[in-house]
Amino acid sequence: MLMPASPEFVLLCQSQIAALTQGLGAALSVVYLTDDPAAGGDADLTPVAAYPEEAVDWSQEQILRLLSGGPSSTPLPPQRLLADAERSPASPPNSASTPQQSERPSGTPNPAFQRAAGPAAEPGLYSQKIVLPLVYEGMMMGLLVTACSDCLWGEQEQSQVEHIAQTLAIARLLDQRSQWAEFELHQRQVLQSQQRDQMDDLLHQFRNPLTAVRTFGKLLLRRVQPEDENRTVAEGIVRESDRLQDLLRQFDTVIDLDPASLPEASPVSPSRDAEVHSGRAPLALPSQAAPTPSEPRSVTGQVQLEALNLAAVVAPLVNSAKVIAQERGLTLHTDLPPDLPPVWGDRRALQEVLNNLLDNALKYTPSGGTVRLVGGIERQSERGNRQQAIAILDTGPGIPKADFEHLFERHFRGVQSQGEIPGTGLGLAIARDLMSQMQGEIQVFSPADESGLIEPSTSPGTAFLVWLPIHVASQD
Repeated sequence: MLMPASPEFVLLCQSQIAALTQGLGAALSVVYLTDDPAAGGDADLTPVAAYPEEAVDWSQEQILRLLSGGPSSTPLPPQRLLADAERSPASPPNSASTPQQSERPSGTPNPAFQRAAGPAAEPGLYSQKIVLPLVYEGMMMGLLVTACSDCLWGEQEQSQVEHIAQTLAIARLLDQRSQWAEFELHQRQVLQSQQRDQMDDLLHQFRNPLTAVRTFGKLLLRRVQPEDENRTVAEGIVRESDRLQDLLRQFDTVIDLDPASLPEASPVSPSRDAEVHSGRAPLALPSQAAPTPSEPRSVTGQVQLEALNLAAVVAPLVNSAKVIAQERGLTLHTDLPPDLPPVWGDRRALQEVLNNLLDNALKYTPSGGTVRLVGGIERQSERGNRQQAIAILDTGPGIPKADFEHLFERHFRGVQSQGEIPGTGLGLAIARDLMSQMQGEIQVFSPADESGLIEPSTSPGTAFLVWLPIHVASQD
């Protein structure tokens, strides 16, 4: 299948039709294109340029009647245009004579150049018509239909028409090649962008456990006496985790996480753009292998929904968070009722979401502040099903209302980008995408007391509520 004609090709067709009209006195000229070169005489023809301009909207039957001079009631099949063209192929460029001229006897007219019957054209009819195929390298790409009234075209004029047809055929081929190259470039850029996004996500997800390992190592180092033989093990943990963090910083520099550096894709048609952007690929979880760019990445292939015990999901995250909070001079409160109903979600995805939110709370809350993790919050969704939330609240500086609109965009850090705390702006984007795969939602409140879960305080703080459907037996 061929792509639609580009605006540049349409302009070329219009200029060639103007040459026929002004230079040769053509009273009618239409350029038709087909989107299926292999269809032959059954191909559908679409007009792209014409003189007079309204001829673009004429049907093939109307054109045929005008060319043949038949009455308006005479049915004529659209395939007649193609049949006429297939009997008279165009000549290659720069040839001394056309195939028709070299093969037919002297004085025999080219069948492509036909005069109306009778000594003179009747009023409203054309004295001479030409139907030529747009063929190059064996590919039939369309037709050039032109006709004149009250004039006769000699061999020189006929040769000019043939060269115009051949020019359009070559231009159509080059137009297709250009569009396909543009389309393939756009695809590569989209795939490159997806690969970059996934690499960014994996790097971000790698940092959280690395921070926890480093914190555990430093805590262990404080508790081990200098003469203890295990002290070298603790020192090695801290040393290698520092080395890994340094390698991560170098890796960030090498791949340049700024998406603005990626060249913008060339414009493509909306239909092709929709095919390429058929939905953003879901995130790969830390313990899953990322598919190659050529492989489709479906939601069901990334998360496995099941009934989850929230206390079991949260417990290992709380243990790590307590160590980090202790090192940073923060207080961590947890309030998780023991009889919470199970929720419907994916264990690894939910842990990644909560880990990102806890990491942000611990990172942006100043020393002496408090981070809370609260469960047992329920609501009825708009669809009528029950949902349960885990809330993570902090006493940090809060989030400006102006940042809310872009809060979950990739690489967006808002006011935090002006501070000294490092970050990639990916944590919330990753959390939002994973929650979407689990059919859940994240709510944000800042100041935190707007959530209704705590009393107003001098520190604005932020509250994130992670909502998931409550599991019922029928979902198994």
